[in-house]
Amino acid sequence: MKPAPACPVCGSAATRALAEVDARRYWRCDACEASFLDPAQRPGAAVEQAEYLRHRNDPGDPGYRRFLARLATPLLARLAPAREGLDYGCGPGPALAMMLTEAGHRMRLYDPFFRPDPAPLARRYDFVTCTEVVEHFHHPAAEFARLDGLLRPGGWLAVMTCFQTDDERFAHWHYRRDPTHVVFYRERSFRVLAARHGWRCEVPAKDVVLLRKDDT
Repeated sequence: MKPAPACPVCGSAATRALAEVDARRYWRCDACEASFLDPAQRPGAAVEQAEYLRHRNDPGDPGYRRFLARLATPLLARLAPAREGLDYGCGPGPALAMMLTEAGHRMRLYDPFFRPDPAPLARRYDFVTCTEVVEHFHHPAAEFARLDGLLRPGGWLAVMTCFQTDDERFAHWHYRRDPTHVVFYRERSFRVLAARHGWRCEVPAKDVVLLRKDDT
């Protein structure tokens, strides 16, 4: 029998089989409550990019803007004027960055497929946004460590992802069915990450978490 893989979010060995759906194996971490696809079954880069190109994230779409406002509104309430931010995983249509620019902030963009220039990753920011991104991370522990390094003291990491809360519905959950979604978080997952990195953790809205780096 194949041994259970360590949790890619927190590194714990306290993982167990959760479900097998359409020949895809999923595991659950009892330490941080994250669920994740078996690492051997993660999609390749070509599959990921083809799926991302199917998304219709039009920066001018009012409905999409309302969706992003669930993160933008509480984040803006916590930012001083004219801050500098990075939209990490901005995708082909960086609507959130446009909204934050319209609110008076200076934005840079990074995406491994659509904005792969590494120059923005050599700077530090007052805030970093990740909307519908962290569920794609193949190595989330390393990615969150990178995000921590991109923040200035007192900076905010703003994340939007659909929290996994109902195991009974997991097999038919729309979020699981996306072939590029490989890790699923609960509120506890982010609180474990916050404790590791010394962040303050807030959940101001459904599926939104704001993580503030220590001032020192």
